[in-house]
Amino acid sequence: MLSLLLAAAMASTAAPATDALPSPERRQELLFEAVRIGRVDMIEPLVKAGADIDGYDARGFTPLILAAYNGQLGTVEALLKAGADACKPDGTQGNSAQMGVAFKGFDAIAARLLKAGCDVNARNNAGQTALMMASLFGRTAQVDMLIKAGADASLSDDAGRTAASVAHAQGNEPMLRQLHNPGTR
Repeated sequence: MLSLLLAAAMASTAAPATDALPSPERRQELLFEAVRIGRVDMIEPLVKAGADIDGYDARGFTPLILAAYNGQLGTVEALLKAGADACKPDGTQGNSAQMGVAFKGFDAIAARLLKAGCDVNARNNAGQTALMMASLFGRTAQVDMLIKAGADASLSDDAGRTAASVAHAQGNEPMLRQLHNPGTR
């Protein structure tokens, strides 16, 4: 349905009349829908039609955060290629796409986001880092990736918790050992 709506609105190869396109708000909604379901083919036309590649949806998520959170690696790649800001946090909690994949466990997307060059120790509004989140959810591969990329395991959040104390509170002794001895599992 998404492609039919946009295709009908953009059927002409000539410059479309502004009334032939969906409203700017609808174009933005279409972009959010496209990235959520992995419609890579819709990103470029929607951005060219004026959708904001780094805009926020009603919950404060950017298209890249939505794509990453929904496990859409191809869409993450397409958004980054189109110029999406990999480092832009969400508009409510300050979580980055890197933090979102730590929650969800999408290791390939986590690796791709690390290549984007964002601050590996970026913090959300509660002072938490992607390493703390990966530790909380037992994402061993991501913990290795983050540490290798320079994540600082000694950082603490606003409540004084470190990645190790979060793992300890979860009873995740293998994660605790991994944090104390990076590269070993």
